[in-house]
Amino acid sequence: MRAPPPHQRAPTPPARTPQARSLAPRFLLTNYPPPALKPALGPAAAGLGGAVPCRAGPTPGAGGGAREAGPSRAEPCGATPSHSPPRAPRRSGAGAERLGWARLGTARHGSARSMEPARRWRALLLLGLGLSLLLVVAGDFCNVNHCQNGGTCLTGINEAPFFCICPEGYVGIDCNETEKGPCHPNPCHNNGECQLVPNRGDVFTDYVCKCPAGYDGVHCQNNKNECSSQPCKNGGTCLDLDGDYTCKCPSPFFGRSCHVRCAVPLGMEGGAISDAQLSASSVHYGFLGLQRWGPELARLNNHGIVNAWTSSNYDKSPWIQANLLRKMRLSGIVTQGARRVGKSEYIRAYKVAYSLDGREFTFCKDEKQDTDKVFQGNVDYGTMQTNMLDPPITAQFIRIYPVVCRRACTLRFELIGCEMNGCSEPLGMKSHQISDQQITASSVFKTWGIDAFTWHPHYARLDKTGKTNAWTALHNGQAEWLQIDLGDPKKVTGIITQGARDFGHIQYVAAYKVAYSDNGTSWTLYRDSQTNSTKIFHGNSDNYSHKKNVFDVPFYARFVRVLPVAWHNRITLRLELLGCDE
Repeated sequence: MRAPPPHQRAPTPPARTPQARSLAPRFLLTNYPPPALKPALGPAAAGLGGAVPCRAGPTPGAGGGAREAGPSRAEPCGATPSHSPPRAPRRSGAGAERLGWARLGTARHGSARSMEPARRWRALLLLGLGLSLLLVVAGDFCNVNHCQNGGTCLTGINEAPFFCICPEGYVGIDCNETEKGPCHPNPCHNNGECQLVPNRGDVFTDYVCKCPAGYDGVHCQNNKNECSSQPCKNGGTCLDLDGDYTCKCPSPFFGRSCHVRCAVPLGMEGGAISDAQLSASSVHYGFLGLQRWGPELARLNNHGIVNAWTSSNYDKSPWIQANLLRKMRLSGIVTQGARRVGKSEYIRAYKVAYSLDGREFTFCKDEKQDTDKVFQGNVDYGTMQTNMLDPPITAQFIRIYPVVCRRACTLRFELIGCEMNGCSEPLGMKSHQISDQQITASSVFKTWGIDAFTWHPHYARLDKTGKTNAWTALHNGQAEWLQIDLGDPKKVTGIITQGARDFGHIQYVAAYKVAYSDNGTSWTLYRDSQTNSTKIFHGNSDNYSHKKNVFDVPFYARFVRVLPVAWHNRITLRLELLGCDE
C-alpha cells in the first residue's frame, strides 16, 4: 500500500525527552462509572458518568510503527493538531463508549504529549447532565480525602479512580447522603418511638414501635381503654381519654385515682384555729349587753352558757369567717346550733363562699342549676349536720352566710379538709392505730410517787381524758424526749400538741424541737428551710387547746422524737402526728 502524500501525513512529533514532555492538563469526557464498577457501587451508580485513567496512544513514525508510552490496560489518549478539525472518535462496536477530547494549555506545536509510564494519572469526577468532566492530575486521588462525613477513601478498586467506604448512617459515592432506614419516616402512630432491630451487626432491616402509655398495637395504632382496669378508687368514676384517663372523685377523696382522703378537722373544735383567725359581720349582745356571742365561740361542741356565735338582730346579711392562714383544701363543713335563755337557735340553710386573699369571694355553685348552692343546715340546736363540698375547694378564707335561721342566726361549726398536698391525715396517736408499745420516753413522772398516778408515755394521745391523761417527764430539762415508732417509714407533714392538768395544775410544753430517724439510733434534727438552723416550734399556751405546726419541708421517717425546749410547770404533752403512707 502506498504511503499518503506528504501534505496529508500527520506531522511527526518531536522526540520524547524529559525537557520536551508537556504536563499540560487535559479533560476527558466519558461515561462513569465503568460497567464493571457499577455492581460494586449499587443502584446509586446507575446512570452516572465516570472516569478512567488514560495512556498515551502510539506515536506515528516514518515507518508507520508505534511505540508504547503508557500501560496497555488504559484507554489511548489521542489528539488532533491545532490546525486540523477534530476527528470523530472511532467506534469499536455497538456497545463502545464515545470519547471526545478537549485540550487546555499551550502544548508545543499543538501535538499530544505522552505521559511518563512511572507516573500514575487519576481523575476527579464532575457530574452533570449524564456526562462527567474529569480533570487529570498527577498523583494518588486519596492524597486528598474526597469522602465526606468521615468516609474512608480507597484507590485501585476496579477501574475507578477512588472508592468511598461510608460510616454507618451515610451512603452515596462520596458519603454525602443520609441513610434512610425503616424508621424514616416514622411508621409508629400516636407519637410512638421507632426503634431499629439489628438482624446483622451493621445492617438494620427491622424495627419495633415503643408505644406511649395508653396505646398498643404493632404501630401504636390502638387506643387502649384505660378504664378497663378500674383505676379509680373509693367510688370514683373513670373517664377514658385519648391515651389516658381521669377520675371524678367523690368528696372527700381526690388525686389521680381518688386514693387520697381529705377529711381532717382543721381546728375549730380543737383550737388549732385560734380566736384571732375568726371574725364576723356582727355580734349579738344579750342579757343587758353583758353576754357577747362572738365568733371565737363558734366551735363545734363548745360548752357553757354563752357557747356559740350569734349575729346581731339588725344584720340583714350576716356572715362568719375563718382565716386558715394558708391555702388549704376544704372538703366539708359540720354545723351545730345552740341554746340561749333555754330556747333553741340554729341556722336551717346557708351558703358558703371562699377566697384566697380575703377580698374577692366566690360562692360554691350548684352544678346542675349553675346558681349559688344552698346547703341544708340544722333541725335542732344539738345535732351535728355534715355537708361535703363536691368538688372540694381550695382557699384560705372561708365564709358561712346564713340564709334561713330559727329564732336567731346561731352557729357552732367545724371545717373538714387537709393540706394542699393531701398528706395530712392523723397517723394514729388519737385513734390508737399506734400501739402503746410504740410510744416511749426518756423518763416518767408519778404524782406523789404513786403508781396509780403515773403519767405514762402511751398516755400522750391527743384529747385523752382521765385523771392522768398525758405524758409527763420525771425531770424538767432539755434532755427529756417523747418518741413515737410509726412501724414503717412514713411521710410526716405536721404535728398537733396539747397540754394537760395535774390535779388543777396547768402544764404544757411551750416550745420544742423535732428529730427523726430511720433506725432509732441516728437522729436528724428538723431544720428551718430558710435559715438552715435547727427549728424551734411554738407550742401551747394552755392545757387544752390544740397547737398545730406544719412542716414546710415534710420528711420521711419511722421514728419521731419531740424534744421539749420550754414548758410551763412540768413537761406535759399530748400530741398527734400528721402525714400519710406515701
